[in-house]
Amino acid sequence: MRDFSEIWSYLAEGPLLWLAATLVAYAVGDGLSRAAGRASIVNPVLIAVVLLAGLLMITGTSYETYFEGAQFVHFMLGPATVALAVPLYANRARIRAAFLPMLAALLAGSVTAIVAALAIAGAMGIDGKTLAALAPKSATAPVALGVAETIGGSPTLTAVLVILTGITGAVIAGPVLDLLRIRDPRARGFATGTAAHGIGTARAFMESETAGAFSGIGMGLNALLTALIAPIIIQFFI
Repeated sequence: MRDFSEIWSYLAEGPLLWLAATLVAYAVGDGLSRAAGRASIVNPVLIAVVLLAGLLMITGTSYETYFEGAQFVHFMLGPATVALAVPLYANRARIRAAFLPMLAALLAGSVTAIVAALAIAGAMGIDGKTLAALAPKSATAPVALGVAETIGGSPTLTAVLVILTGITGAVIAGPVLDLLRIRDPRARGFATGTAAHGIGTARAFMESETAGAFSGIGMGLNALLTALIAPIIIQFFI
């Protein structure tokens, strides 16, 4: 047992271990999602987070140590976000045709996400950096972290909230949209991307390419709008 602990301590210091653990955890989550017929509740990201959190707790590994190995995945968030400009360009004709409805949906979704979070948190007595960290939670991580720093929020807390928002949105978006009898893949995708950014977009692509493309559009536009209006809205709550 002692030999194993010594070997583990040595391996845990290597960055490749945690990068490999992250990829394996997601592969397991994706496999379970496939086996469940891509059911919303069996979300690959949620499963990967649970597996990795359990592994870190069992091994007593700090987040800082884990992040040293997994930071390559974090680095790829930027290029992945920029790459979503591809579906935006490919669907430009559809966007022009539905510009006004999409603009209305974007404004409603973005403003509601910010105001609702701040209003509920404020009513519960939350203020300061914690309150400010809530404002950009529905934007994609690279943008949300930048907005949080700008408005005086905690980037670390914002990162956690972004992940929780994305996972929650990816899990419940499909059932909620089904309940509301919204069948158009464009509307389903756009709503999911606006509310649940990248994780929701990954889920939307599981439904259809069209839903995924419009989810990417919703995510990108919401990130832009959040960066513009979050600093303005937060002033009414501090």
